[in-house]
Amino acid sequence: MTTPGSSLRVSAAEHVERYRVSGGRDGHIWNGAPTLLLTTTGRHSGQRFTTPLVYGRSGEGYLVVASRGGSEVHPHWYLNLRADPSVELQVAEDVFAATARTATPGEKSELWPIMTAIWPRYEEYQRKAERDIPLVILEREQTSGGNE
Repeated sequence: MTTPGSSLRVSAAEHVERYRVSGGRDGHIWNGAPTLLLTTTGRHSGQRFTTPLVYGRSGEGYLVVASRGGSEVHPHWYLNLRADPSVELQVAEDVFAATARTATPGEKSELWPIMTAIWPRYEEYQRKAERDIPLVILEREQTSGGNE
């Protein structure tokens, strides 16, 4: 990763650390695109893993793309959320529980242009990949309150 205005490489771990420490002020915008922090539970280890990802919005939902740069294999975070869709998001300073699901083919065709407008390389990644790159919808979990 590079930071805006810099040619220095920034590791994902450093991006996550800067994002968390600054409440998203450093890291929310990365190379001109909005990013969130997605925390999943490892499907084998049970450990929590956090990944910075470019995101878009559709209604109340957040959208991310499991591109792995057009690789032929899904990213680990995607395999983790398929096994356990309960995730945590940090969007700027807002940290909350969410539920993840893979967009249906119909939803993907409708939502894909939102993501390619934010990060045009997704089109290139999909062209070079033999797999269908998943688009993931992340929805904030509703907290119950008060008198039940």
